Amino acid sequence: MRWVVQNETELLDIVKVIAPLLKVGDVVALYGTLGVGKTTFVRALVKYLTQQDIDVPSPTFTLLQMYDTPNFELYHFDFYRLKHPEEAYEIGIEDAFENGVSMIEWPDKIGALLPRKHKSLSFEILPDNSRVIEAENFK
Repeated sequence: MRWVVQNETELLDIVKVIAPLLKVGDVVALYGTLGVGKTTFVRALVKYLTQQDIDVPSPTFTLLQMYDTPNFELYHFDFYRLKHPEEAYEIGIEDAFENGVSMIEWPDKIGALLPRKHKSLSFEILPDNSRVIEAENFK
């Protein structure tokens, strides 16, 4: 699946497609440069899943934010500041992978800890400042 979005309203349309496809045990790798919209996507996803207008901060400094949704616990990881993949164990990545849905920014930082059968969302900024979002392994 591939979309081009101009604004957050169009981003919500993608969230409405992706959200019903998520289930416990899913790991979603979010690829893209700084400022491309990874956290904005997760923010929209959390608000859609919880049906609440809650604060969804970037986990850049805390590395993890968790959200209760009606069907699962959503784990939002940001590994930008991770120095070694093993540090992910300290914040409970194993439990997250097993017991909830994990959204991971900067998944390359955890190397082989990223499950082979993960889903991915890739974000890219186009010259007109719109975003391309490509989804892989969602069914």
